Amino acid sequence: MGKSSARNGPRQGVPSTIVDVARKAGVSVSTVSHVVNHTRRVMPETRKLVEDAIAVVGYRTNTLARALKMSTTRSVGIAISAASNPYFSDIICAIEAECARLGLIVLLSDTHDDPERELNVVKDLYQRRVDGLILAPASDASERTLRFIESVGLPCVLVDRLSSDRFDQVGVRNSEAMALLVTHLAAFGHRRIGFVAGQAGLATTAERIRGYRTALVDLGLDDDPDLLVTGNPSIARVTESTKALLSLPQPPTALIAGNNMATIGVMRAIRAFGLTVPRDISIVGIDDFEWADCFEPRLTLVAQPCDEIGRQAAALLIERIGSSQGARRTIRLDCTLRQRDSCGPPK
Repeated sequence: MGKSSARNGPRQGVPSTIVDVARKAGVSVSTVSHVVNHTRRVMPETRKLVEDAIAVVGYRTNTLARALKMSTTRSVGIAISAASNPYFSDIICAIEAECARLGLIVLLSDTHDDPERELNVVKDLYQRRVDGLILAPASDASERTLRFIESVGLPCVLVDRLSSDRFDQVGVRNSEAMALLVTHLAAFGHRRIGFVAGQAGLATTAERIRGYRTALVDLGLDDDPDLLVTGNPSIARVTESTKALLSLPQPPTALIAGNNMATIGVMRAIRAFGLTVPRDISIVGIDDFEWADCFEPRLTLVAQPCDEIGRQAAALLIERIGSSQGARRTIRLDCTLRQRDSCGPPK
């Protein structure tokens, strides 16, 4: 009886081991190790067998001991400017969910889009021995943070701002997103389409500006440099920049907001001028958000796949932690145009 019990599972009161799991699942000890430590891809059906066996035999890993042995902490850092931006908040939630599924702890630090603070934040996360980092890099021509990450060999994935193919990156097809918006406005007959872009120096801003100008040229619309304003790090700055556009001798008949925060500033400026959307001016923007339906009229916006960006970023980081070798990957995801009520023909 005792021998049979030992073969079928751990003895009562004796902690189960990885050998017990392997025996129960009918797989090798190394396969169980790969499932537990996420050190190699395992077929889904095999992983399921191991996970079920873990539940049956009551196996519990000693996280601290394993971390000391493997020189890992089972933690990842996120360095993103997230204080007031629901777009980044959605991405962070997706990253946390994927990391939790993989048994990883997330340490979040807000960079406030300041290069100096960003560098200090990343150094602090490194000193805390995170196994990897997910970063939305601030505008910094000297790339101090990226150069530090390379110098210490910290696995890193860039999100949203795909500024260097020296790293794994996950973002969207910004040029195609801008083409969707410009084409949508052109279909209503708009020729003078203004663009209130985001903060200068960011890779995302540069890509959207290129996409905007390319779409104008492709459609034979007015490529007037006065219709483009950039360098808007705050809603207040966006509002003032939009007012400048609306004050032109030949103002735009439609406006594109470069991100969700810009959309708010653009709407404030339009209302300050006493204009009605879409009767007097049309508006579209990048970044759909939960309360877009609260505006009157409901806003036409491009939605970015925040959940998928976060999930892909976490998955890429796990792969890079497992192997520092191999070519870096850049993943570009599609955006979706959500047509609502904020567009009409030019007045």
